[in-house]
Amino acid sequence: MPVWIDTHCHLDAAEFAGDRAAMRGRAEAAGVTLCVLPAVGVFNFAAVRELAHQFGDSYALGIHPLYVKQATDGDLALLDAELAERRADPRLVAVGEIGLDYFVPELNESPLRERQEFFYREQLKLARKHGLPVILHVRRSADRLLKHLRDLAPPGGAWQGLGHAFNGSDQQAGEFIKLGLKLGFGGAVTFERALQLRRLAAELPLSALVMETDAPDIAPHWLYATAEQRAQGQAQGRNEPAELPRIAAVVARLRGMTTDALAAATTANALAALPRLQKLLPC
Repeated sequence: MPVWIDTHCHLDAAEFAGDRAAMRGRAEAAGVTLCVLPAVGVFNFAAVRELAHQFGDSYALGIHPLYVKQATDGDLALLDAELAERRADPRLVAVGEIGLDYFVPELNESPLRERQEFFYREQLKLARKHGLPVILHVRRSADRLLKHLRDLAPPGGAWQGLGHAFNGSDQQAGEFIKLGLKLGFGGAVTFERALQLRRLAAELPLSALVMETDAPDIAPHWLYATAEQRAQGQAQGRNEPAELPRIAAVVARLRGMTTDALAAATTANALAALPRLQKLLPC
């Protein structure tokens, strides 16, 4: 069976409270050997760490741009201290989820636009300080993300890590790749109307791709219910890591390759982006 790594899923989400162990078991049965659990704020640092240890997965620590409104400057000090305290924990693989979000109107205006940038830059500095890769939230913010990555690049100019749920332009994709980052593809690529995203999934260098679900979010098309369907009582399907192989099969078809070959390539890419994962894979 192919080995898959879900490079971005929120297993601590409330949606999984009723069947978390069974859900993770379904993923294991589907070949999803490792999941990466990114934090979104200091309030769930402990949760992602404990779940990663419980299920044999990995985690990242960071402050998500959607949570900077309630975050304090002191949270950055707490993140710094937590990264130092967990330095020897092999399941800590990155600083994340960090980045910029210009999709939400409030976050694209002062003072939160500047607040986001401050938190993003400070967390890039912490990633450098602690020698960890980054997991980036990229939503209508690619150019600004790239500017700060260049400004704060480690010696040699290259980062390790990935751009989660990437949906930018060809040029932006190329710039992230030049800086050493991999790009995450998930459920959004399964929608036929996502023409630009599907073209990127088909044409980007294979060495640049990693797979993710962002579970329970970004459901693939077979789980998605439209507003009209929801109004008629149809429930929105819940995304989970077990969906990853089926999502990946769409990418494999777009690229004209087998799913086994895509699994091998994207697993290798995930290990390159987040090197600590290497020691977590079963022998």
